[in-house]
Amino acid sequence: DSATYAMIRKADTLGTFQVESRAQMSMLPRLKPRTFYDLVVQVAIVRPGPIQGDMVHPYLRRREGKEPVEYPTPELEAVLGKTLGVPLFQESAMKVAMVCAGFTAGEADQLRKSMATFKFTGGVSRFQAKLIDGMINNGYTREFAERTFKQLEGFGSYGFPESHAASFALIAYASCFIKCHFPDAFAAALMNSLPMGFYAPAQIIGDAQKHGVEVRPISVQHSRWDCTLEEIPGSDRHAIRLGMRQVAGLAVRDAARIVAARIERPFESVDDVWRRSERPAEALVQLAEADAFRPAFGLERRDALWAIKALRDEPLPLFVAAAEREMKTVAEQQEPEVALRQMTEGHNVVEDYAHVGLTLRAHPLSFLRRDLTARRIVTCADAMNARDKSFVCAAGLVLVRQKPGSAKGVMFITIEDETGIANIVVWPSLFEKRRRIVLGASMMAIHGKIQREGEVVHLIARQLEDLSGDLAALSDRDAGFRHPTGRGDEFAHGSPGGGDARDRPKPNKVRDIFVPDLHIDTLKVKSRNFH
Repeated sequence: DSATYAMIRKADTLGTFQVESRAQMSMLPRLKPRTFYDLVVQVAIVRPGPIQGDMVHPYLRRREGKEPVEYPTPELEAVLGKTLGVPLFQESAMKVAMVCAGFTAGEADQLRKSMATFKFTGGVSRFQAKLIDGMINNGYTREFAERTFKQLEGFGSYGFPESHAASFALIAYASCFIKCHFPDAFAAALMNSLPMGFYAPAQIIGDAQKHGVEVRPISVQHSRWDCTLEEIPGSDRHAIRLGMRQVAGLAVRDAARIVAARIERPFESVDDVWRRSERPAEALVQLAEADAFRPAFGLERRDALWAIKALRDEPLPLFVAAAEREMKTVAEQQEPEVALRQMTEGHNVVEDYAHVGLTLRAHPLSFLRRDLTARRIVTCADAMNARDKSFVCAAGLVLVRQKPGSAKGVMFITIEDETGIANIVVWPSLFEKRRRIVLGASMMAIHGKIQREGEVVHLIARQLEDLSGDLAALSDRDAGFRHPTGRGDEFAHGSPGGGDARDRPKPNKVRDIFVPDLHIDTLKVKSRNFH
C-alpha cells in the first residue's frame, strides 16, 4: 500500500510495532522502505549486532548509490545479493562461512549458536582463524576476510535471523497499515493495551489528534471502562471516547456499576449517579477530579466536588429513601445558590495530567510560551527546522529517555512542546556532568547545535537547564497568560486568579473551597525511560 509506505518513510510510526523507537525513526527516512523486504532489513539493521559490526553505514551508502556494490566472487553475490553485500542476518553469516571459508554445516551451526545471544560473550572470536584462513585459501584477500570477520563478530551482540525479522516486519507493516487508514481505531486500541511501547497516553492521544482524530473526554454519561469509538454523523470516521480506565485510582467494579446503572436511562445529576450506581462517594470524587461530570452535566471540577460533598457516604435504606429525598428537597429550597470560583485553565491542565495522565485542553507549554520567548527559547518546531550547524535553545516536557547499549553511553531524549517534538542527543561527558538534570527533570531547556542529515534532525546538547520549577506556575495561568502577582500563600486561601484575595472586593454569592486533592502545584509528567 503506497500510502502506508509513504507514512513509514516519514517516520510517522508512533505506536506501531518495532519501528516506533528513536533509533528506528531516525533510520526510516534514511533507509526509505518501499517494499516488504525493505522492512525486513529495517527491523534487522537497528540491532546491536549490525551496529557493532559496522554494517549499517555500508548498507545505507550502497543503497543510496554512494558506494559501489562489489562481490569478489559469484558465490558471494548469491549469498549476499539481497542485502547489497552486507551480512545482516544470521543465515547470511552461516552461508558466508560455508561458501567462502569452507565451514561444514555443523561448524556453521556452531557459529550461529555463538551469535544467538543477547549479551556480548566473545563466542564468535574462536572462529576467527578458521574463517579468515578459509577465505584466504579460497582466493579472498586478507583485507576482505578480516573485514568480513569483523562484521560477523558484531553478531556476538545479537544479530537477527532473517526469518525472525520477516515475522516482525509483517506485524510492523500491519500495524502501520491500520495506523495509516484507521487512526481512530488504532489509537483507541493502543490506549486499551497500555502500558506498553515507548509512549505515554498523552503522546498517543496527541498523535491521534494530529492525524485528524476527534478525541472526547471521559464522561460518566458516555464512557465505558475501555476507550471506545463513537460514530461521527455523515462521516466514515469515529471519535475516540476516553474510557474510565484513565481515571487515576478508579476501580473496575465501580466503573462497571456506573455503566450498568445508566443502561435503562441516562443519568440526570450527580445525586442520580450516586443513588442508581450505589457507588461510594470516593469513587465519584475520583471521577470529579478527572472532570468526568463536565461532559455529562456541564459541572466544572469544583462544582462536581461541591455536589458530592452534599451526598451521604452510605446507601440510603429502602423505606426511608423517599423521606430523605423529600427532606433534601426542602433543604435545597432553603439553601442559597452558590457560585464557586472556578479554576484557571492552567490549573485544569495540571489536574488533567494528575488524574487522567493527559489533557484535551491546551498544551502545558503554551501557557509558558511568552516567558520562554522572552528568554530566547525557541519552539521545538523551530529548532527542528533550523539550518544545519546553527545554535539554538529549545525547551519541552521530557517524554522519553533512551540509552541503548550499542550507543556507547550516548543518551537520546525526546522533548515535546505545543508545536511538536525535538530529538536531543546528550554525549557521555555532558551526561556525567548533568546526570541529575538528564535523569530527573520533567521539563528541560537544551542549548546546543543542530545536526541535520537529510530528513533526520537532532539537537546536540551543549548545556542543559532544569525548568521543572516553571511547571509550578501553570496553576496560576489562564488562557490569557496572566502572570501571578499575589502572595506566595494565596493559593491555600483559594485565590488562584492573582493578587491578594483579602485585598480585593468579593463578588456577591461567589465562594471558593479548598480541596487538598485539587491543589497540586506542579504538573506531573510521566516520562518513559529506557536506560
